[in-house]
Amino acid sequence: MKFNSSKYNQHWQDKSLSELGLFQRGKSRHRPRNDQVLFENGTYPLVQTGDIKEANLYIRQHKEAYNDIGLRQSKLWDTNTLCITIAANIAETALLGYPMCFPDSVVGFNAYQHESSELFMHYVFTYIKRSIQNSAIGSIQDNINIEYLTSLKFKIPEKNYQDKIADILSTLDAKIELNNRINAELENLAKTIYDYWFVQFDFPDRNGKPYKSSGGEMVYNKECDRAIPAGWEVISIESCCQIADCLHSKKSDFKFESENYFLLQLENIRDDGLIDLTKKYYVAKSEYERWISRIEVMEDDILITNAGRVAATAQIPKGLVSGIGRNITAIRPLSISPTYLFLSFRGVDLNRQIRLNTDSGAFFTSLNVKGIKKLLVVKPPDEIESKFEKSVYSIRRKRELNSSENQQLTQLRDWLLPMLMNGQISIK
Repeated sequence: MKFNSSKYNQHWQDKSLSELGLFQRGKSRHRPRNDQVLFENGTYPLVQTGDIKEANLYIRQHKEAYNDIGLRQSKLWDTNTLCITIAANIAETALLGYPMCFPDSVVGFNAYQHESSELFMHYVFTYIKRSIQNSAIGSIQDNINIEYLTSLKFKIPEKNYQDKIADILSTLDAKIELNNRINAELENLAKTIYDYWFVQFDFPDRNGKPYKSSGGEMVYNKECDRAIPAGWEVISIESCCQIADCLHSKKSDFKFESENYFLLQLENIRDDGLIDLTKKYYVAKSEYERWISRIEVMEDDILITNAGRVAATAQIPKGLVSGIGRNITAIRPLSISPTYLFLSFRGVDLNRQIRLNTDSGAFFTSLNVKGIKKLLVVKPPDEIESKFEKSVYSIRRKRELNSSENQQLTQLRDWLLPMLMNGQISIK
């Protein structure tokens, strides 16, 4: 079977992927793999299947690092090596942004330079990923092996034409990656401002000086067990917000009024606090009546997950109106700054409270609506909140616009990919 054979590319060569480069399985010989003797004071980057899945094109960050002992039982792979996952997250690919190690659940590919490139092969695997994943379903561990990869056959154009295909697709991915890096910096900037104002309490006082550092009065608050600026309050989330989920909503709560709306699901809520709309789940017309009383969310609403990735949060961007599915709670700020409250949910204090309010069952962990309502937040005076909102709102909007652009670029790339790979689109 040749995955991309079509009437448009019959003049391309039939090749097994093993003819295009060298496939080698990663190394992690030591057991147990998480033995701390491998990691203490580690300096050699280690990536796992999850890191590869999370990357867009290049892997440019890592969470773990081997020391010399860890490196001896593994291998350091060169920059630009293509990583292909063969277990857990199957057939995900990304290129190394710098030398890294990876375990035997990952295969490294290095192209024969006169035959192909790691970049082009990344797009080959992106194109056939779904087919590979479907073939693995039902196996004992849903995995594949290196023999399976090397035996795959593909219609392959000449090397210079491969490079043209890769250039088009990687230009889109490069812009996506740039936007992601900008958004990470913007997120750090917003968090820094938040921490400076509301953790260190060095917001600008009436004279423009940092409040606490300039001797501003601090008063111990028993409810949050710390000192806060004089005149500030500690209030519950339910006292300043409207809160509902699809199981606890009523007709008087948020209404789901249009059959043209879609439902946000857990996977639409990203870890960086943004909404991912590359997948939309529409309500079927035949089921519309069943959803009439479900919740409609809109700009500034905060979503928090109740199960799965518990307490993941995202804020609804400008112009988005939709419903929400199960295991998501909607929080609508009424008498508190929306951006301040959202950043508070991503801060240390509310996260600590959430952990204490989380129910741990035998099979899953959940966060209930009752617990969310009782969460406490420090409430600054309206004047301080307003100044902060003005300071960070443009940062938030820029992140939302970059995210929206990335989703459009992703859709364009995914639309072009199959047509480029089967020759339906010709490149001059």
